[in-house]
Amino acid sequence: MEQIENSNVYAEKGLLENIKLCLYKKPVPSPTDRKKFDYDFALSTSFHGIHNIVRNRSKIRKLIWLVVVLGSVSLVVWQIYSRFVNYLTWPTTTSVEVQYVEKMEFPAVTFCNLNRFQTDPVAKFGIIFFLWSIVSKVVHLQEISTNYTGSKEAIDFLTRHQNFSITEFVKKNGFYLNNSTLLECDFFGRRCGPKDFAHVFTEYGNCFTFNHGGNIQPRKKVSVSGKGLSLLFNVKQKEFTDDPALGFVDAGIVFVIHSPNKVPQFDGLGLSSPVGMHAWVTICQVKTVHQEYPWGECNPNIKLKNYSRYSTSGCLKECKAWHIQRQCGCLPFLLPGNGIECDLQKFYNCVSPVLDDIEAKGLCTMGSHNSTCPVPCEETEYPATISYSTFPSQKALKYLSKKLNQSQEHARKNLVHIEINYSDLNYKITQQQKAVSMSELLADVGGQLGLFCGASMITIIEIIEYIFTKFYWICILFLLKIPEMTKWTLQAQNQLENKQEIQEC
Repeated sequence: MEQIENSNVYAEKGLLENIKLCLYKKPVPSPTDRKKFDYDFALSTSFHGIHNIVRNRSKIRKLIWLVVVLGSVSLVVWQIYSRFVNYLTWPTTTSVEVQYVEKMEFPAVTFCNLNRFQTDPVAKFGIIFFLWSIVSKVVHLQEISTNYTGSKEAIDFLTRHQNFSITEFVKKNGFYLNNSTLLECDFFGRRCGPKDFAHVFTEYGNCFTFNHGGNIQPRKKVSVSGKGLSLLFNVKQKEFTDDPALGFVDAGIVFVIHSPNKVPQFDGLGLSSPVGMHAWVTICQVKTVHQEYPWGECNPNIKLKNYSRYSTSGCLKECKAWHIQRQCGCLPFLLPGNGIECDLQKFYNCVSPVLDDIEAKGLCTMGSHNSTCPVPCEETEYPATISYSTFPSQKALKYLSKKLNQSQEHARKNLVHIEINYSDLNYKITQQQKAVSMSELLADVGGQLGLFCGASMITIIEIIEYIFTKFYWICILFLLKIPEMTKWTLQAQNQLENKQEIQEC
């Protein structure tokens, strides 16, 4: 090791000696040559104004031109500084563009019954409402009081039914979609049915999505505004029920309109239509493009494992799934991923506390660029305008009650009619753009240099060449003077020592 270090030291010394020898061989410019070099530079440089200072013989004119040049340099430095300060605030502008098309892709629509469970099965397992509240907490965070009367019942139920699968129970005994609950289905003049819907689990239990992104069939498109999806539901209030103590006190259909590739999110986005009503829903398509950091808050490098397209809701689900799987060793069926499904015991004893911990510590955050789930760089939304009318009318009531072989009161209390269509065949693109790009910044800086100093890139190269030459000469002079100064120092020390010896004698 010591030999290697010594060889490195010798190599460094050898390199320095070679540089010194190279500089010694170069001719040393005389003071006259140096002055002539400065004079020639001042006359030949493309930096305007300097040659006027050197060439003028009048001291007043020299002073005036000196003030003009210094003032121009000060202004250009201030202007360039302000441009860079503005650029480093990362300003953005927002543009809104309307695109008209012949055909538009229809969104996905997820429908759920506000009464989530069948009456007869849940009569035997009344605790199912409380258990489902715990299970659906992974997608719909809500406070579950430990003093709630269902807590003790839940513990007893879990003890007695250790092999109970709430997934199978809800799928079998929740809301179902068939010809008895979906009475009419029409999409752009063509008949549709339950086979055109995909089953999904949400906080409302069994839900069904029309035009689901995972369907094998091609995506539905419309070519005329004012026409779209028309559905007639029978919610069967007597057959389906829910627990008012948990806030489910309505009867009707809740639905959300979303992109076919996006996870349905009811929290804050769900629309509803009560029984005995005809809901007219008019939608438009809005595409939003966000800039990446530091201009915006999106991160284009984040990819989701279980979804083809990034979305904030999908990211939050994957984040919760990761924490739960790491701490509980299982995965809730409502969350994406591959793993052992959590049983009810794990849900109650581990998953629910972990979710509370995630919320309290902010482990799965959203919004800003440094959060767990920043905003998507591109997203498509469907703002909706909804209006209602009484359904059915007196004459239609008689017709429908005869057709369904049910009483008029049953038709009034169970039927929900929903129509969803585009207001126009266009979509809006709201795009966040950089207010100042790098090329615009360089053009602005170049404009300021040209306006105040008449300078360009060539001028900057001239100044760099001048500074480098001056520095090179200083290095040569410095290296030549060091030995001379060393000799003078040694001579002075020798003379001082001789004087001291003579005095001693």
